[in-house]
Amino acid sequence: MEQLSLLIVMVAALIIPLVMARFKISSVPTAVAEIVTGIVLGKSLFNIVLPNATLNMMSTMGVIMLMFLSGMEINFDLFRKQPGAAPNLQSPVNLAGQAFGLVIATAGILGIILNRIGLFSDIFLATILFSTVALGVVIATLKEKEILGRPAGQTILLTAVLGEVVPMLALTIYASINGGNAGRLWLIVLLFLAAFFLLKRFKQPFIWFNKISKATTQLDIRLAFFLMFILVTIAEQVGAENILGAFLAGMVMKLLEPTENTQEKLTSIGYGFLIPFFFIMTGVRLNIKQLFANPRALALIPILVACFILAKLPTVLVFRRRFSPRNSFAGGFLTVTTITLVLPALQVARNLHAITSTQSDAFVLAAVIVCIIGPIVFNSVYKLDKSDLIKQRVVILGANTLTVPIAQQLSKNWYVIRMVTDNEENYKTFNSEVNDLAYLPKIDETTLDKGNFFDTDILVASFRNDRKNTRLAQLAKKRGVSRVIASQQNPNVDHERIDELVARGVEIFNAFNVETSVLRSMIESPSIIELLSDTEAGLFEVVVRNQRYAGQELHTLPFIDKITVSRIYRNHKPISPHGDTIIELGDHILFTGNHLDAETARNELRRKN
Repeated sequence: MEQLSLLIVMVAALIIPLVMARFKISSVPTAVAEIVTGIVLGKSLFNIVLPNATLNMMSTMGVIMLMFLSGMEINFDLFRKQPGAAPNLQSPVNLAGQAFGLVIATAGILGIILNRIGLFSDIFLATILFSTVALGVVIATLKEKEILGRPAGQTILLTAVLGEVVPMLALTIYASINGGNAGRLWLIVLLFLAAFFLLKRFKQPFIWFNKISKATTQLDIRLAFFLMFILVTIAEQVGAENILGAFLAGMVMKLLEPTENTQEKLTSIGYGFLIPFFFIMTGVRLNIKQLFANPRALALIPILVACFILAKLPTVLVFRRRFSPRNSFAGGFLTVTTITLVLPALQVARNLHAITSTQSDAFVLAAVIVCIIGPIVFNSVYKLDKSDLIKQRVVILGANTLTVPIAQQLSKNWYVIRMVTDNEENYKTFNSEVNDLAYLPKIDETTLDKGNFFDTDILVASFRNDRKNTRLAQLAKKRGVSRVIASQQNPNVDHERIDELVARGVEIFNAFNVETSVLRSMIESPSIIELLSDTEAGLFEVVVRNQRYAGQELHTLPFIDKITVSRIYRNHKPISPHGDTIIELGDHILFTGNHLDAETARNELRRKN
């Protein structure tokens, strides 16, 4: 019977997405469908899946993997200062912090109200339960909506992270105090110290791992599971929840900067195998029949559902500071989703005799109800708008007749351009020509850091002085700028200096080489110059970030008839594309097409989800 239950769950995990695709069910996230399927298969209805040691182990592995991947989804660049001297009060980090602060306050008020009317006596526990957010369900919903990497998605994600981590820590404190182990609370610090130690220990070796990893070793995946299990073990030993250890392990793995391919493999293992066990078994363990047989529990359920919703509605007020009212309401309603932490919290409360079985059953069903309706409302209401578009940040050092026209052209597209000059005359000349031009009498690491000019996606050093550009490019790489372009225009080029820059990952721009290449192209292939100078069409490049297209053949792209792919660069090696070429995350695709179709293709392929 144990093997049969395992087989049924695995078959259900396979059939659920197929059925949803067949009947075009898009408003319900797969995670919610898996919970509902578990309810149907479990003791609530057919009772054909019985919890056993194997399924319980797989379910535990699933929630651990879910929390690990949740930690890996955090974009730590959001915690860096954004361009501009003043703090950005509408950044995802600030919005999420303000939103969850209101959630905690509202949850506490609701706990006090329930205490005063005699429905629930433990205010601290009620605050924990009402403030929790099902991070796994939120991430799954945002992934399927393909907005996880967008500002709205990151704001909702960070709010959900706080709604998982803060109640998780509060639950640990609650259990320690009420269980008589308050003296052991300080041991949780050891968990965070262990995470920090592992990050420092593997930061450099991880780069080496990627170089020596083979198909038969998969060192990156082995390291991921090592981090996961060592921090989960430490968490359990110090009295914290194992999901906190898994979440910290995911954050450590993210900070090690794994490749797109590594992240894709871990996501495949999680959502393709382990995580469905957790969601299905969550439904299996519920006993809806027993709940409906208890009139007092039934009477309490609508009150608790209302409390779960009311506790999260203040997030809508905060989200409206940046996003449309429609999307703010959808995002706020998604944070209503809660189940992951409610179950262990109720188990802790039952062990401490702080809650009755009637109250516990009512909380469980209320959590299931909001877990179902929250994502459905979000998927039905949320619509993409301009605030979801992520512009690349570009800093250009040097304002002159070459860089100013480029800044003007890029500003019309999806780029935020900031320019810097140390020439007062040039500042007066070009200040009215570009949106953001700063004058710095002296340009060095201190002044650039003070102006937050290193907080950018691309930095271009384009002064007339090659050595100055070299020094600034090296500074930018030292400060962690991912792409740095340095102008080197001296005809008597110093090859040793160029080689050093290239070795540091700096891209070199040399006008002489460009002019030579263009003239040769005009002689050998006259149409190329027409393509490069055409205002209706052009040559474009995009890095594949959208997981939807990873593993697909080139000819299956929905917009392939609108563009012509000329070359694919994978791991810095060129590939001649064919219709059956398999696309991988991180591929650099060069293609031609008109600007409108090209922008559609670029937005679709580079969208992180």
